[in-house]
Amino acid sequence: MPSSTPEIESPDLNLILQRLEDVQHEDPAQSRPYKVTREYKIFRGYDQQPTSEVMAQINFVPPDVKTYTITQARGNSRGEKMVRELLDRETESAKKGHGSEITRKNYDFVFLRQENFGVIPEYVLRIVPKRKDKYLLGGRIWVDASTFHIRRIEGVPARSPSFWIKDIHITLQYAELNGMWIPVSFDAIATVRLLGQFTLAGLNIRSSESL
Repeated sequence: MPSSTPEIESPDLNLILQRLEDVQHEDPAQSRPYKVTREYKIFRGYDQQPTSEVMAQINFVPPDVKTYTITQARGNSRGEKMVRELLDRETESAKKGHGSEITRKNYDFVFLRQENFGVIPEYVLRIVPKRKDKYLLGGRIWVDASTFHIRRIEGVPARSPSFWIKDIHITLQYAELNGMWIPVSFDAIATVRLLGQFTLAGLNIRSSESL
């Protein structure tokens, strides 16, 4: 009996990448303003309680202006410094435009496997930056096999973002906002010189289109 959801056993990587690039360029998130409120909790080592909590508002104005404001910060000031480091990277990356996109211009790709996200198939691809750029990540992406939107990115910057952060592993999760595909969570595990390992858990708690 034929399956109602046919699976591609040997997917054409170039076809996946072409659809992936087309979807990114057509995404309304590149042309419509929006704003999000993101809450960060920062944990040191294996601590169960956060050492810092930071609230930030992030605004995007097309085509490439992303700004942020720290609206609340509690606890250790190092947490706010780390959040600012990540938000600086995120806002500066917007200015890079095509130079930071997940496309064949910036990355080499390897097909790894197919997984199911609930009932939705996903393609898991390895991404290898073509140059040492702190706005590019080496790692993996999860691509929705029906819409070709990126649902998840995991990786490490191709170049260290700063002197005081030795290593950082970043995980981004994406979801839809009024037809736009935007990051909804931003987690990072960072090793800070002289201070050890920290985990940052960032989650959008409010999202809306700017008027």
